[in-house]
Amino acid sequence: MAISVNRLTQDTYEIPENLDDSIVIYDFLSRNEGKKVVVVQGLGFVGAVMSLVCANALTEEYAVIGVDLANENTFWKIKSINDGTFPLIADDPKIADFFNNAKAKGNFLATYDPVAYKYADVVIVDINLDVQKESYERGGLRDFDVNLNGFKAAIQSIGRNCRDDVLVLVETTVPPGTCEQVVKPILEEELIRRELSLKNYRLGHSYERVMPGPQYIDSIREFPRVYAGVTETSADAVEEFLKTIIDISKCEITRLEHTNATEMAKVLENSYRAMNIAFAVEWSRFAEEAGVDLYAMVNAVRARPTHANLMYPGIGVGGYCLTKDPLLASWARKNHFGSTSDLEMSINGVSVNDQMPKFAFNRLLQVFGDVSDKKVTFLGVSYRGDVGDTRFTPVEPLVEMVRETGAEIVLHDPFVSYWEEQKCNVESDLNAVLDSTTDLIVVSAGHSQYKLESTIDKLMALNPALIYDTIGLFDKEQLLILQSKHKVSVLGRGDLK
Repeated sequence: MAISVNRLTQDTYEIPENLDDSIVIYDFLSRNEGKKVVVVQGLGFVGAVMSLVCANALTEEYAVIGVDLANENTFWKIKSINDGTFPLIADDPKIADFFNNAKAKGNFLATYDPVAYKYADVVIVDINLDVQKESYERGGLRDFDVNLNGFKAAIQSIGRNCRDDVLVLVETTVPPGTCEQVVKPILEEELIRRELSLKNYRLGHSYERVMPGPQYIDSIREFPRVYAGVTETSADAVEEFLKTIIDISKCEITRLEHTNATEMAKVLENSYRAMNIAFAVEWSRFAEEAGVDLYAMVNAVRARPTHANLMYPGIGVGGYCLTKDPLLASWARKNHFGSTSDLEMSINGVSVNDQMPKFAFNRLLQVFGDVSDKKVTFLGVSYRGDVGDTRFTPVEPLVEMVRETGAEIVLHDPFVSYWEEQKCNVESDLNAVLDSTTDLIVVSAGHSQYKLESTIDKLMALNPALIYDTIGLFDKEQLLILQSKHKVSVLGRGDLK
């Protein structure tokens, strides 16, 4: 029998061979009789929190069911939710508040049984859609492709079970054209096969702007939304639903003319940010070569109001969106709309970002020399500060390259107890990893804890060590303190040799 391990508690769960959860679902709905039913497909970093927001809707009392697959990576989340523990760690107290409220009301259930779609008034699609990247050896992008098979199977599961008057709202970031050319045909094929009407179902797209961290809940509830439907009726239904979960007194919701437009807007938004990061990290390489401080230059340029959004450098791009969304757009241009051209600047931006961990590693060796006999402690494994998301974190290839030298690796992160991609535990006690045996400290994620004066004190209590700040975490004053005892290098600071 297959086993799923709780990433928070290390408890193990046997995945049942019989995946019939219909009685549990029926009992849940009986206890929530009279409420509209929202089913969220996917209980990852977006879907799980979206489920909480729906369970704490502003103007409607929903019965919310989160659905995910019963495999070793996801089954534990279902069990954890139903056992009373939310399966994500984040620096947002509203998550605990919203989860406790949902438990008190009894209006949130997690399941693996697609029969849940049978009862849904609204189905929200929040599943992953990956890009398959082929890279040069820990370097730039060689080639890429998008495989929609898993996404299609998920939509098919909805169509095989849903009512004919359901609203299907796609939040997943998809290649432009997906709702019209992929989701709509699948849903309609399944409804026809079941001899149901095509007149009443509604299909829309409204991309999320989730910001894991202190604004996790607010980034869903109080951030501007963009939405569209495949028909006006669908768009109206999406608007009506969004107004029940989004505080429109604090943010706008904007209707675009077609789902093609909203799908494109999402990948445009993320491509723009990824390109800005690529611009900054490319110039950080130049700054290293020229022996100058890029941070000082950026601050000087930012004084001009029109250039205030110029970004600081870092170790590269991580997370589920910026690493792939520019590629989704380029893929869609060819595969959904028949163009013979790529979005070349977007692709090149991804490639530049993908090269940064290797550059950071080479810089480490250049500054600190051979590390094969050293104990190297990484402070942070997530892709950004104050979140527990390790998907496509740029820290991962850097850790792998350092490990391959033969160095002893120690990992710390206050938001990650188990690193799924590396299949290893991560230490959460900073005192436990910073001791007299530490040779090299790599600051690799911008967690607030690392900026505290108490952390500076811990670092200063160590024997003279090597400190490599890959994200420009420490301010000028903190750097001066650390440099008084340790050898410090900052990525993008060519003036620090």
